[in-house]
Amino acid sequence: MNTKEILQQMTLEEKAALCSGKDFWHMEGIEKFKIPSLMLTDGPHGLRKQEEGADHLGIQESVKSTCFPTAAGLASSWNRSLIMKMGEALGKECQAEDVSIILGPGANIKRSPLCGRNFEYFSEDPYLSSEIAEAHIEGVQSQGIGTSLKHFVANNQEHRRMTIDTIVDERTLREIYLASFENAIKKANPWTVMASYNKINGKFVSESGYFLNDILRDEWGFNGFVVSDWGGVNERVDALANGLDLEMPPSGKIGEQKIIDAVKYSELPEEVLDKAVERLLVIIKKALESKQNNAAYDKENHHQLAREIARESMVLLKNDDEILPLKKNDKIAVIGEFANSPRYQGGGSSHINPTKLDNILDEIQMVSDKKVMFAKGYDLASDEVDNHLIDEAKEVAKQAEKVILFVGLPERYESEGYDREHMRMPDNHLQLIESISEVNPNVIGVLSNGAPVEMPWLNKVKGLLESYLGGQALGGGITDLLYGIANPSGKLTETFPKKISDTPSYLNFPGEGDKVEYKEGIFVGYRYYDKKEIDPLFPFGYGLSYTTFEYNNLTIDQKEMKDTETTKVTVNVKNTGSLPGKEIVQLYVRDVESQVVRPEKELKGFEKVELQPGEDKTVTFILDQRSFAYYNVDVEDWHVESGEFNILIGKSSREIVLKDSIWLQSTVIHHKPIDRNITIGDLLAHPILSSVATEMLSRMNEGNPAAEATPDDNVTSDMMEAMAKYMPLRALMNFSQGSLTEDMLSDMIHMLNEQLNEQTTRK
Repeated sequence: MNTKEILQQMTLEEKAALCSGKDFWHMEGIEKFKIPSLMLTDGPHGLRKQEEGADHLGIQESVKSTCFPTAAGLASSWNRSLIMKMGEALGKECQAEDVSIILGPGANIKRSPLCGRNFEYFSEDPYLSSEIAEAHIEGVQSQGIGTSLKHFVANNQEHRRMTIDTIVDERTLREIYLASFENAIKKANPWTVMASYNKINGKFVSESGYFLNDILRDEWGFNGFVVSDWGGVNERVDALANGLDLEMPPSGKIGEQKIIDAVKYSELPEEVLDKAVERLLVIIKKALESKQNNAAYDKENHHQLAREIARESMVLLKNDDEILPLKKNDKIAVIGEFANSPRYQGGGSSHINPTKLDNILDEIQMVSDKKVMFAKGYDLASDEVDNHLIDEAKEVAKQAEKVILFVGLPERYESEGYDREHMRMPDNHLQLIESISEVNPNVIGVLSNGAPVEMPWLNKVKGLLESYLGGQALGGGITDLLYGIANPSGKLTETFPKKISDTPSYLNFPGEGDKVEYKEGIFVGYRYYDKKEIDPLFPFGYGLSYTTFEYNNLTIDQKEMKDTETTKVTVNVKNTGSLPGKEIVQLYVRDVESQVVRPEKELKGFEKVELQPGEDKTVTFILDQRSFAYYNVDVEDWHVESGEFNILIGKSSREIVLKDSIWLQSTVIHHKPIDRNITIGDLLAHPILSSVATEMLSRMNEGNPAAEATPDDNVTSDMMEAMAKYMPLRALMNFSQGSLTEDMLSDMIHMLNEQLNEQTTRK
């Protein structure tokens, strides 16, 4: 039977049951219709399939699977094809474990570095986040496994996450928080989307027809089903009525009974329930058809893929005196307990049980020609400074030519369920850096952390590698980079501020009580630091290499275009160093002059290109209307203003190396109707009505003594001009000495609006 035939034969009770989970990890099945009970499991950087028990917090043991780098690092690769490969590997492991849907990826914006779950999210930039999520989804779903894009939407903190009310304006939602999901949904079509716990502007997302139906389905064309975050349903009938199809985990038949009663008592049209059931049946059928019998995967092959991804996910932040790469015969001391007990993933529902785990110290020793010395330096279970461990580490450091110092954030510092209270590393890590730098000037720091940290110690180290949470093969990845077996090619997808008080949301995170206000608006991440002219510690898009790259020959194929057209931008990149390397070319767009507040620049394109020494390649970008648009809340649509835009090519958001301009002509002119409160200045500057308004005002002022009066010595012409500029049209009646009546003003406004309508072109 097809989906519609099954639906017609289902009872009300069977339909309601299908909209609730069978247990913590399974959807309900119906045997008489041969509807299987599909398994959903946590991701997103590995498969966390529970062997038994209902654990959603990463406490109980799960089956072994490959632990890839978490999203914070993964995104720093800026490598769509590599991310797609990881998705394919995840899909294969799901097939082997009879899992139909993996919960992830997470495309939430990094609003504050303090969010405890930032390691699971990609970026502070919505374009980059959505592009990477798209590649991730396409990779997984190419293997016949569904994804669940989460957490939709504006879930940007762990503090009171299940009840918090996010207060955010429409333009900010559209340009930042929704945009982080938009292209991933439109282009990759995930099987499911997970509704977030939070409210937005007073209403739970799980009960919002605006987000789940109007935007997600009607505007973006999403045709999968919407699942709740685990335990994220407030009122089951309201949620179902507004587009939430599946409640997970089940509420002990409570939700089912509420649906049954609502239909029986005509509080919920059965057609609404039918739509939800049909969406579920379509995905169940897709999963059934995609199932591979006797599926298996090569664990070692996936481990090597994890190593490749780890290498590209790490960012070289500092390399003074070219202290890196190391030579095999360097006399090395490795200091820091992380080298022996690596921090390779985050805490909570994404906690993976790895198939194997590299020991960093062992990996370094395998490459080094000399015996590698080691000292623990600190106790991971405590923040207290242990002077005995410090002294021991200093003695080891004195004997070495170079010290590799492993520091960062212990797992207890950042996890699902709570946010960080500050950006500092533990005191014993800080003291270790201070003490080692006193006895050895050649210190290379390696950071293990899921989000930015303060670095008052930055001048104490000559080299610094941000390894983020590098997955089970991080030891090999770190070693490959330290010794130049591979060339660092990652770049930051988030700004590292100097201190937490520099951050955009500092005064409004995590909010008060059950409310958080996004008062920074669209100025999130680098958009804020650029606009405020605040120098960060490390800017968005920043990362070093062991080779050098030069950019030239920026070309734009259409330097004048309409907003309905696209333009091709090309730039040449050359490896001018002596080593092979990969460079991430970033394209930003700047609106030179706008009637609305806009960021200084916005990322609208990126490509990662691999180059041999002396080799050059041409990188191509295609820009369309959305590359130049802002969200116009008055007309509820994306809008491009006519005018000049800068095309900026950068090695980072702060290192722009090439610049050109393009002129855009808007074909869709959006203007609010003229009313009595428009100012004279705005009317005279109006792109359509300025000449008509000038003539009207001139005729009206003829014979008006007040308009023709010469200012006396106490009143400057500048003041008169300023007063007129910001005077509303209605106020002319007060200064016309009776020459302008209410009827005359109404006629004038009517004529202006007629003129506006005649000359306005609409889609």
